[in-house]
Amino acid sequence: MKAANLAVLFAIELIALGAVGAYGFTRDVPTALSLLLGFAGLAVMITTWALLGSPKAKYKTSGASRVVFEVLWFGAGAAALALMGAYAWAAAFAALCVLSKALAAAWDQ
Repeated sequence: MKAANLAVLFAIELIALGAVGAYGFTRDVPTALSLLLGFAGLAVMITTWALLGSPKAKYKTSGASRVVFEVLWFGAGAAALALMGAYAWAAAFAALCVLSKALAAAWDQ
């Protein structure tokens, strides 16, 4: 069960990245701007995860700051899904994040 939750944790990280990138890439704007928005969104998400969220982060967060970081980071993925009109997927993603992160906290993952 714990190994499965680690896989889910990794999957939700990728889903959040994909959702933010997809939101930028699918805007109804000129192609160059949609590419810029998509890649900029991905760059921001990847950079913040590398600096604050990853296990080897330079500025590792913990406690309340970790909770705030993860709510904002995974919330960006849910918000991107909602902004694309995928409300049910956004709600399901948010629920999966809450459940998986709660299990991770209970199991010290």
